Amino acid sequence: MPGTYSGTVVPLITPLDEHGVVDEQSVVRLLDHIRAEVTGFMPALTSGEGWKLDARQWQDVVTYTVRHAGGLPVLAGIQLPDTAAVIDRARTAAAIGADAVVVTTPFGADVTQDQIVEHYEAIRAAVDIPIFLYNEEALSGNRIEFDTLIRICKEIPGIVGIKESSGDAAFTRQMAGAGTGIPVFEGWENLLVDVRGVDGFIGPLANLEPGLCNAMLVDPTPDRQAEINTVCERYGVFLDDWYRWVKKELHRRGVISSPTVHEEAKAA
Repeated sequence: MPGTYSGTVVPLITPLDEHGVVDEQSVVRLLDHIRAEVTGFMPALTSGEGWKLDARQWQDVVTYTVRHAGGLPVLAGIQLPDTAAVIDRARTAAAIGADAVVVTTPFGADVTQDQIVEHYEAIRAAVDIPIFLYNEEALSGNRIEFDTLIRICKEIPGIVGIKESSGDAAFTRQMAGAGTGIPVFEGWENLLVDVRGVDGFIGPLANLEPGLCNAMLVDPTPDRQAEINTVCERYGVFLDDWYRWVKKELHRRGVISSPTVHEEAKAA
């Protein structure tokens, strides 16, 4: 329901063994490592290499997260290029027991705002599972404009949150202040001090330092932002392949068994 989600939701990395199999015991340790400080688990989104996972890997990481969530909500990321593929995977997420799906726009630089609305309308009509909007451009090649976001929030039932990763703090503030009743989450660590009024944060740093993310939400000062930036630089969170470096740190801490990323996995 709108307004349910707030605080720090963690976009989980996907623990893989050297052959690319999702490591269930590493998923368990990762969830235990952060569960006291977060309000929800978000597997298979960008930090989880969601656009690279095959169907087996995607199903396994969502299944293991649901199995070991311990009562926290699970919001399953779906990063596929077209509406039909998203609907198929959303049905699987619902069958697994996910609490919501997190969905990007259709892929392509020529996708119109009307086509974005039609995309979410089609998902809503096909699957009875809450939808979390993911507004980004790096993967999809397009972004949801303000009026379109408002239209989606008002016209499509079951929208339960927005991961606002446009990288535009003014846009995020505008959306957070729009009064839709749907929570808005900042998706970039370096912008937290500039988006007062958001309902929460969803970013890869939460895999490592969820307590610091919570402190930033409570006390969004320039000094705290400087601390966030320093920690992100230390762990490679600002790099283009941030998930690789987050995995290396989690492996160094003994949380996950292998730092393998998708393209490093070897055939069994």
